[in-house]
Amino acid sequence: MDASISDDRKATEHLANERTFLAWVRTSVSIMSLGFVVAKFGLWLRELGSRLSPGAPLHGLGVSGPVGMGMIAFGGALALLAAWRFRKVNRQIELGRVSVDRGLVVLITVAMGALAIAMMAYIGLSTTSPP
Repeated sequence: MDASISDDRKATEHLANERTFLAWVRTSVSIMSLGFVVAKFGLWLRELGSRLSPGAPLHGLGVSGPVGMGMIAFGGALALLAAWRFRKVNRQIELGRVSVDRGLVVLITVAMGALAIAMMAYIGLSTTSPP
């Protein structure tokens, strides 16, 4: 879908584009923050377990670190995509024609679905009792 933009509406469109960019940045910061919490929570649980039962063996290496790091990386990639999309839309506004990027919508949707599956797998692995 293409939409033409008159010169008197360009300022409004630029401001809307900036608000959209900031929403993307807030989302990426949230995902990175959650990734940090996931990674640190696993470490905290291992330390707590070793203090409560110093002689008890630790089961498994844990997936908190890799899942948390993956979420931080995804949040960073999302911020980069936001900046790229912001610049692209700014150029389109200046040219007077803005179009929807369906490919980016599909990419983000698939990535969020993969993140949801990874988080469900993490919860499943971390809540099962060791043999």
